[in-house]
Amino acid sequence: MSTSEENWKRGRETVDAVYGDGFSEMMEPYKDNRFNQEIVNNQFGNLWADPALTIREKRLMVLGLTTMLGRADLIETQMTGALLNDEFTDEQLALIPHFLLFYAGAGNTSALFRGIEAAKAKVKAARTGA
Repeated sequence: MSTSEENWKRGRETVDAVYGDGFSEMMEPYKDNRFNQEIVNNQFGNLWADPALTIREKRLMVLGLTTMLGRADLIETQMTGALLNDEFTDEQLALIPHFLLFYAGAGNTSALFRGIEAAKAKVKAARTGA
């Protein structure tokens, strides 16, 4: 296996570790696209895979930044991965928007709350088969 193929494999494995098994399958058709190569090989294969910070620690930073963007859809993606990995307790999930309310403002934190609630519903449905 070439270095490029090894990077792609490591990156996809990390994508699945961050977002859940099989999530990286959507990237395979775009394997030859430079944009996707950068995301899979570098962002995930190097940055997310770096053990200096845990996936949970990296995810908390991304959640804070994504909250500032007011992007409930991206927050839902992050939180779905977090819930599938059992990274947060219910108490912690309730505290995250409360804590960020004072840093991100009510509008942006409402997007965070919506993203968390959508992820909780998605994971619950997946686990119960509903």
